[in-house]
Formats: sequence, structure tokens, C-alpha cells
Amino acid sequence: MATYIMLSNLTDEGAKTIRKKPQRIKEVNEELEKWGVKVISQYATLGPYDFVNVVEAPDNATVARVSAELASRGSIKITTLAAIPIDDFIESLK
Repeated sequence: MATYIMLSNLTDEGAKTIRKKPQRIKEVNEELEKWGVKVISQYATLGPYDFVNVVEAPDNATVARVSAELASRGSIKITTLAAIPIDDFIESLK
């Protein structure tokens, strides 16, 4: 499984949704699992992004599909980054 960082911002609609139903965040995590993406850790953040998620997925296509699906709902905007474990990165430089 590959690791990805998902940086996200709520839209106005998304903010209304989680204000009314905060547990929706966990429900979306369960949906991700059904699509083959596992949430490893998740943080609500201050600054330019509302949430930072570390996820695992089998490949780029899977995480891209999930990002597109979530974005199509109009409640969130996502930036997804592929993450390389530091030891793998260091090894690639040798």
C-alpha cells in the first residue's frame, strides 16, 4: 500500500454539514475504506487547510478516484500528495 497525504478545505456547504452532524467525518472515513483507502491518521488543523489526513491506498488511481468522488459532492476541496517513507527516499539517493 502506498501512503498519501490528503489536505482538504471545507466548502460552505461542507462546514454546514459537519456543524449539524460532526460524526459525518467518521462516516466518510468508512466510505473510504469501502473504496480501498484506509485512513491512518486524521487531524483538524488551523491555517490554510481544515484537515490533514494520512491515508493508504493500493495505487494512484484508487486515491485519485476517491479524491474526485469526494470533491464531486461539493462539500470539500482536496489536494492529494503521494508520500514516500523517508528511508525509501534516502535509499533511492544511494
